[in-house]
Amino acid sequence: MMLADKLKIDLTDATRSGENIRRDTLRLLLSALNYKKIDLQHDLTDDEVLAVISIEAKKRRESITVFEANNRLELATQEKSELAVLEAYLPTQLTEGEIRNEVASVDLPKNFGEAMKIVAHLFKGMADGKLVAKIVNEKIS
Repeated sequence: MMLADKLKIDLTDATRSGENIRRDTLRLLLSALNYKKIDLQHDLTDDEVLAVISIEAKKRRESITVFEANNRLELATQEKSELAVLEAYLPTQLTEGEIRNEVASVDLPKNFGEAMKIVAHLFKGMADGKLVAKIVNEKIS
């Protein structure tokens, strides 16, 4: 079963069971997927669906940081709840130690852009890009 189909089924289940946060988050996600589908002009593959979920999760993480910095804890809590729903559909995220070990095992050029091109496909959807960039920058410095 395609991931997009699973999301639609989960939306129906969340609606029936009265899980409002899960329902609303899945509606927003399916809307984002529909926009991406229109943009690409073809049905989305599971990898493309995961990319959209990752983007939506990143938006939530950034919002949480902003809300907490501005002492808007009720909004940060809402975003954390939505992030938890989204993360359930993402692959398990690698820890900083696992990323460091993987980066250490790869021979990287001193050019940051070229180094990121090499490691980007290793961590696609499995690690935060900012953390990967920080670790790569430390290694090549």
